[in-house]
Amino acid sequence: MANKPGLPAVGWRELVHLPGLGLPPIPAKIDTGARTSSLHGHVIEEFEREGEKFVRFAVDFQDLDQRVLCEAVHVDVRGITSSNGETQRRYVIKTPMRIGDIEFRAEISLADRSDMKFPMLIGRSSLRRRFVVDSGHSWLQTPERKTKVGHKP
Repeated sequence: MANKPGLPAVGWRELVHLPGLGLPPIPAKIDTGARTSSLHGHVIEEFEREGEKFVRFAVDFQDLDQRVLCEAVHVDVRGITSSNGETQRRYVIKTPMRIGDIEFRAEISLADRSDMKFPMLIGRSSLRRRFVVDSGHSWLQTPERKTKVGHKP
């Protein structure tokens, strides 16, 4: 199917906002080879609130020497295959995500990304029917990008 005209373009990296989690903007790598988006987070506990499943987790921003505790709706625990071909069981949350001016609810797996350059990866499920990817550019939806947000440039 051809791309719909008028979809905004994202570069190979963008600043992502997760307004429901209380996190600062997060630099993320756009990865059309990954199905599910992924966030660097350490699960602390599962709990229920008003009959709905939640997970509490910590997100560490090493460059800012900051740890943020978050809570989100717990959707599932899934086997997700990482880039090295290894399948890991990961918690999957659902929360609002904003890239540029477009906000939507996204499923995000929580993973140990401490060895990765970017604390977040945006997979094709979050991109589909919302954005086209221009892999030759960066920060197309983030012209005001700050260099000290979440990681070193």
